[in-house]
Amino acid sequence: MSTPIVETTSLTAAATAQDTRAALRFVTCGSVDDGKSTLIGRLLVDSRAVLQDHLAGVQRGGETDLALLTDGLSAEREQGITIDVAYRYFSTESRKFIIADAPGHEQYTRNMVTAASSADAAVVLVDATKLTWEAPSPELLPQTRRHSLLVDLLRVPSIVFAINKLDAVANPALAFAHISAALSQFANEAQIPVKAIVPVSALIGYNVVDAHPGWCDYQGPSLLEILEHLPATPADTSQAFAFPVQWVEKFSSSADTSQGRRIFWGRIASGAVQPGQQITVLPGGKSATVAQVLDHTRQPKAVLAGHSAGIILDRELDVSRGDWLLAEGGFEPPLGVREITAEVAWMDDEPLVPGRMYWALQGHRWVKAKIKRIVHQVNINTLETHDATHLDANAIGVVELALLEPIPARPYLQSRILGSLVLVDTASHKTSGAALVL
Repeated sequence: MSTPIVETTSLTAAATAQDTRAALRFVTCGSVDDGKSTLIGRLLVDSRAVLQDHLAGVQRGGETDLALLTDGLSAEREQGITIDVAYRYFSTESRKFIIADAPGHEQYTRNMVTAASSADAAVVLVDATKLTWEAPSPELLPQTRRHSLLVDLLRVPSIVFAINKLDAVANPALAFAHISAALSQFANEAQIPVKAIVPVSALIGYNVVDAHPGWCDYQGPSLLEILEHLPATPADTSQAFAFPVQWVEKFSSSADTSQGRRIFWGRIASGAVQPGQQITVLPGGKSATVAQVLDHTRQPKAVLAGHSAGIILDRELDVSRGDWLLAEGGFEPPLGVREITAEVAWMDDEPLVPGRMYWALQGHRWVKAKIKRIVHQVNINTLETHDATHLDANAIGVVELALLEPIPARPYLQSRILGSLVLVDTASHKTSGAALVL
């Protein structure tokens, strides 16, 4: 039986060309009770990242409940479910990892989207015991499909399917073959690039940290071995310089650093900045020259995307938190856009309807955004698009937005930061949706 690994064979070769030394941020997602928290607990325990006293504190009935290592809220422990995103850290000899344990319940989809928005990889768990695995191509659970579509929508670079609880079915090899075939078919239809499909048992530990060759007729690497070779998301250095101002340091007393001028602090969204560079302030459109650039230790230094910087201009301009400093001539139109088409993952209980006004957050800037129209909605079961008059909670669709003020938007495929907006209800101040610029 062939091993259903999509790209595992090329992972090691790809690692030589991409940076696998940086910490990998990955999110676990999938349907409720698929074993996400238990999987993370197994990763932590088997990689020896849990202290003995901590391990002793998650005993239930004389047995270790691995899920309690991540489910820390009292409500989570009482109900036996994950509600909020839990972040855990561990490392192996070759790499460091930051794990986000995302909830599987539909009503907490917004928490999962938050975790996936900054992830380098996603591990989508599939519970074999919930599927009719005896069928050649069993039907996947709606939440498995939804979470897979969402992580792909959020352009998480690496997606891995982990088929869990195969130790609890009568014929693990047949179940793995049929479920992996269904996952491959779904991924092909949805055009989701998948790195690997791996059989695991989070409870026992098969193929989580240590590989068990031959189990389920699978001869590939373990889940941890796959994660060790996945690339981290590279900094967006190829695009024009863009800098969201987070904090303004007013007339520093250190004259040798700022020459009495204000310092604008933030994290560079794209490109790089160095002294002598021409920039434009958005909004306003005023131009200036970068006089000095400070790194996070306040040392003069050119700074690349993904790193914090302090920027001093050659003259005083009206710049405050939320404004953007942009490379002059690097954006078209130079003063931003007011109308965008975006793919939206809707997370509010109140449906999205045309004509409603929301706050849109890009970087640190808030602007009013009106829903002009809904282009279409995506059916997560058939993957077909259809007309819609509104988007309910957890729906995915494409909408047109009209902004009251311009923003320096780029397609999300080019820039995660410049291409993403958070939509917030103007009355309740609840996070309503994630919008990705097309």
